[in-house]
Amino acid sequence: MTFWKALTLASVAGALFLSATHARAAYPEKPITMIVAFGTGGGTDLLVRTLVPFLERHLGNGARIEVVNKPGAGGEIGFAAIADAAPDGYTIGAINSPNVNAIPIERQARYSLDRLDPLYNLVDDPGAFAVHQDSPFRSLADVAAFAKANPDSVTVGTTGIGSDDHLAMLMFQRQAGVTFTHVPFQGAAANEAALANKKIMLSGVNMGEAMQYKKKDRIRILGVMTEQRQPQAPDIPTFTEQGFSTLMSSLRGFAAPRGLPPEVRARLVDALAGTADDPAFQARMKELYQPLRLLPPDQYAAELTRSTKDLRDLWATAPWLR
Repeated sequence: MTFWKALTLASVAGALFLSATHARAAYPEKPITMIVAFGTGGGTDLLVRTLVPFLERHLGNGARIEVVNKPGAGGEIGFAAIADAAPDGYTIGAINSPNVNAIPIERQARYSLDRLDPLYNLVDDPGAFAVHQDSPFRSLADVAAFAKANPDSVTVGTTGIGSDDHLAMLMFQRQAGVTFTHVPFQGAAANEAALANKKIMLSGVNMGEAMQYKKKDRIRILGVMTEQRQPQAPDIPTFTEQGFSTLMSSLRGFAAPRGLPPEVRARLVDALAGTADDPAFQARMKELYQPLRLLPPDQYAAELTRSTKDLRDLWATAPWLR
């Protein structure tokens, strides 16, 4: 090899190295859009708006993140916006399961799960049933007894068809041998407002959300959809101890469109991991009744694959839209 050829190759290699180093150091060079597939005031919106300042700090380089709510169709509009975005690291978003898994199973969705790149899961918020404090229902048995005597008369609010709230409602119906009237909303805040104003009789809601709403509204939580009582709410009985095996929760994590540059993806994952491990962030999540379940990318993807199979099996035996 001649001296000049060797010099040229070394120059090219050096330029590539400097370019890659610049990409790692420079990102993000402009604001990042963070999509929330539900309205303001719900559990996902609360998580995202709490997370943003921590994530900006852990990303460094003067990172700025702008939250954009795109509610509708049980989360489909927002999830599709994430999947359709350019895979450059400047559009990411929160995804919720089972919503994100269930929608492509139940209908021709505007996105598919394989077009989303799971980056990190942070929260696993169990489901619950809540009523207005003026409600005569004091337990799940009260709800079941009234619904048996008055079929279709109990109105139940959820965050949309195929949401964890909706699936949990259907599970409880089958276990109790009753039928409800489903009232879907575009997000948890609208669902809660309807309950607070006595527009619905029962709300399917996540525990963390319900605990927040209790601070300002006259609502009562009848039960949480877990086998064991939750440390954040030890006085609330479980569905299991009340004789119902309804188990449901909502994973709240973050995803990007598939195909991110490896160095940008690594930067986002590291920043999310740093946020998840930040004691101040963890303390804030505890204050907000957001139960943490930290899943890095591979574990998060595996959990989404497992839960998707479970939902496909459920759809095959008990489709929730038929």
